[in-house]
Amino acid sequence: MEQQDMDIMEILNMMEETIEKASTVPLTGKIMLDKDELMDYLQEIRLVYPDELKEAKWVKSERSRILSEAEARAEQIQKNAAETQMQLINEHEIYRCAEEQANELIEEVRQEAMETRQNADAYVLERIEKLEDDLNLLLQKVRDDKSAFQNS
Repeated sequence: MEQQDMDIMEILNMMEETIEKASTVPLTGKIMLDKDELMDYLQEIRLVYPDELKEAKWVKSERSRILSEAEARAEQIQKNAAETQMQLINEHEIYRCAEEQANELIEEVRQEAMETRQNADAYVLERIEKLEDDLNLLLQKVRDDKSAFQNS
């Protein structure tokens, strides 16, 4: 198995398929499994888990980078707006229009930064929840297998 091309769900699906295809022990309802094969699957999960964790950390760092860029852009726009205001202060109508545009632009950037932050937060939460679900499935499968093994 190449762990680079698999995620935890694929490995769990393979484990489930192995369990489904396992030979049954007559009159017990239990199955016989190849210990080495199951241990290989668990090892693959251990290899894949750090990659998924790294991806979640990368998403978090990207979120921070995007937010920093958005804030820097907002600050630059505010600075530019202030400079524009000073240049147009002698012309009241022009000044009023420039101020209005600057405020709209600032609000637009703030809204964009807020949306970017919300999207990044939602993506990080989604990835963390997926990882949690994957781990819960794995844990339940391990518990089921342990219970089946103990009851055999």
